[in-house]
Amino acid sequence: MAAPFDEGLLVGLLIGEGHFGGDGRQPQITLRMHERHEALFRWLEAAFPGGRLYGPYDHGGRRYYQWMARGPYLRDHLVPLLHRSLSPTLDRYAYARFLAMCDRYPRQLGVPTPPSMGSESQDTSAHQKPEPPDAVLHRRATAAFTALRQASTPQPSSPTS
Repeated sequence: MAAPFDEGLLVGLLIGEGHFGGDGRQPQITLRMHERHEALFRWLEAAFPGGRLYGPYDHGGRRYYQWMARGPYLRDHLVPLLHRSLSPTLDRYAYARFLAMCDRYPRQLGVPTPPSMGSESQDTSAHQKPEPPDAVLHRRATAAFTALRQASTPQPSSPTS
């Protein structure tokens, strides 16, 4: 388990430079930066060993490293960390990208399949304003991560008679 400082630095790097996405089959978080940040990538590799470091690459005169997190490490470590750390008040754009990744890959990330945006925004009677998209995203994320937290909380065992 990483120290709080390490977690905070990772979250900051992902907010500023990270990509939340996937290849259509599996989700991934990618951090790509110039090779001058090699020491930072070596720290990242040691502090978060479930990710994988690639490079340096040289494409079009640009040299860079790339760190990626996928699979069980992403699902079991980074998704809960980002759920605890990201919010629309901290960084609306990164939060929305993270939620979009969770919406696109709910099965692989172990989050409940969210209801479709269309069905949530159908009730727009004359007396009720439609919910702003940010409120819909926040509500969906809260429900998904509440279910995640409940699923990962150990249940007390019942005494045997």
